[in-house]
Amino acid sequence: MENNLSVYNTLTRQKELFVPLNPPLVGMYVCGPTVYGDAHLGHSRPAITFDLLFRYLRHLGYKVRYVRNITDVGHLENDADEGEDKIAKKARLEELEPMEVVQYFTDRYHAAMDKLNVLKPSIEPRASGHIIEQIALVKSILNAGMGYESKGSVYFDVEKYNQKNNYGILSGRKIEDLLSNTRELEGQDDKRNSFDFALWKKAQPEHIMRWPSDWSDGFPGWHLECSAMSKKYLGEQFDIHGGGMDLLFPHHESEIAQSTVANHKTPAKYWLHNNMITINGQKMGKSLGNFIQLDEFFEGRHPALEKAYSPMTVRFFILQAHYRSPLDFSNEALQASEKGFQRLMKSIVTIEKLVPAGASTVDISGLQARCYEAMNDDLNSPILIAHLFDAVRIINSAADKKESLTESDINLLRNLVHTFVFDILGLLPESDPQAGNQVITSLMNIILDLRREARANKDWATSDRLRDALTQSGISIKDTKDGATWEVE
Repeated sequence: MENNLSVYNTLTRQKELFVPLNPPLVGMYVCGPTVYGDAHLGHSRPAITFDLLFRYLRHLGYKVRYVRNITDVGHLENDADEGEDKIAKKARLEELEPMEVVQYFTDRYHAAMDKLNVLKPSIEPRASGHIIEQIALVKSILNAGMGYESKGSVYFDVEKYNQKNNYGILSGRKIEDLLSNTRELEGQDDKRNSFDFALWKKAQPEHIMRWPSDWSDGFPGWHLECSAMSKKYLGEQFDIHGGGMDLLFPHHESEIAQSTVANHKTPAKYWLHNNMITINGQKMGKSLGNFIQLDEFFEGRHPALEKAYSPMTVRFFILQAHYRSPLDFSNEALQASEKGFQRLMKSIVTIEKLVPAGASTVDISGLQARCYEAMNDDLNSPILIAHLFDAVRIINSAADKKESLTESDINLLRNLVHTFVFDILGLLPESDPQAGNQVITSLMNIILDLRREARANKDWATSDRLRDALTQSGISIKDTKDGATWEVE
């Protein structure tokens, strides 16, 4: 299949034809979570966004080395160079070893991702397992004259770097604006400029997580970790670097600066950033205290939730918006996604019951091409889903005898929905209550028998009362010439 995938490159601020540097192997690095709490809805968007890209690249025939890290050290409070390590703080409060915290919440994160059908990356390194590589990277930057030591810590000299490079190439920020807008924080008198960022931090006596180095017993800076791990597993320059838009500055901007100095080239050719999930227009996240844990979604036990939402409903909700567009949480939007997802899944069952006709009354020849066009246009999943619902309408019309489809048409539709719904969008059918719960099925058969007996006796009041009671319980009854059928709405 010819690859004409275009992606929006944050580095150039335009769509570019995706041409990997070293075909057919694609190197992709995505900044993973800092594991100091349960995964929340905000975590699901980058995971699902880059899972979609991972799936589609493999579908196009690429071999993909997908690296997604676990941040387990050096990520301080408020994403700053001062304060307490987020994981160490959790360990202190819970009276645990930091790596106990890391393991517990990493396992919880993986469990949540499994429920969302997010594929595992090729490699999932931890920052704490790559201290040697990070120390070597700091030494390279110092040897190049772009870093400086101060009281046992090492900082990157942003102003000096900017004299020959552009610190702001990714975010579009100007160093002059940083000079005027960056506020002074406690402990920043160690730096030459307030916007210089830590490569290595000297650990205070109370700091639990520390390693020996030439400068001090300390720990690596948050930005340094991804530069070291991406280089180790993908080389000095690779194809795609991704993450949430909140990482664009200063995290990814600092990664570019570090790698440019150490490796004499920018780390990635394409930079992709997913937009945020918001609640009442405000970013959803732990730091703001407005997040909803994924398990709370699945179990319906958060005050903001009107009901429980299945993992596939959450995944479909996220895929219905383009990854670069903001996505605002609401119960109404999730319930609409739930209905849309169920309709899509029902059509996949319906297609297996279609009886082919000798001639077709519907032209579906261009439907597959339109689906690929949507995906090739910067992973435009909402347009893809709209085309899939065109297929759903055709399938349902054929089932209602309003349209006719040939056997080849049915096979094309079957392959289309299976490829794009299951393989690329990563959606999975959920258990059918009619088939999966024999107790409910048996009870419904008893109720339908009572209703059929009432109708035979022209006891319309009882028949209508049974139907209305089932409708109020979310079960619809459809009377046909062969008897009554039922389904959960």
